[in-house]
Amino acid sequence: MSFAWFSPKVEKRKSRIEGTGLVSIEAIAAGELIVVKGGHIFERAERDEIGKTLGPSEIQIDHHLFIGPSHTHERDAAMMYLNHSCDPNVGVRGQISFFAMRDIEAGEELAFDYATGDNDDWIMDCRCGASDCRKRITGQDWRLPDLQRKYRGWFSDYLAREIDESNRS
Repeated sequence: MSFAWFSPKVEKRKSRIEGTGLVSIEAIAAGELIVVKGGHIFERAERDEIGKTLGPSEIQIDHHLFIGPSHTHERDAAMMYLNHSCDPNVGVRGQISFFAMRDIEAGEELAFDYATGDNDDWIMDCRCGASDCRKRITGQDWRLPDLQRKYRGWFSDYLAREIDESNRS
């Protein structure tokens, strides 16, 4: 059983960014669906408890709601293996669907900017290697005006609503 759907044009491989990544094995056209995240839906407290065993394996779908695996034996089946990049080729539309932001050549690693899908309290050092790398990535980067402009149309629906609300204030 799989908790995620993958395009037949991708496969999991060793990542140049970190650990395991998702790589195109055929050319992918801009706008093409690449992966759909699945799993169980749980609230923040349950996510925090699950995270003690599974580590980060979920994505946020609303303020206190997340989707991902809930048990160790489900983790691999629920992982998308999309690492972070400050120069992504994949973006989120809706809550759980990830699309090519541009044409992607065979052999490219697929990655998205975590700023487009997460509103949480975390910090990570970035090793994406992009020329415009932010070096330090946080769950609050979506608030940066430059990133809001750069990724307009590529934020999860949840974060797009948060951005609209904060811009009205």
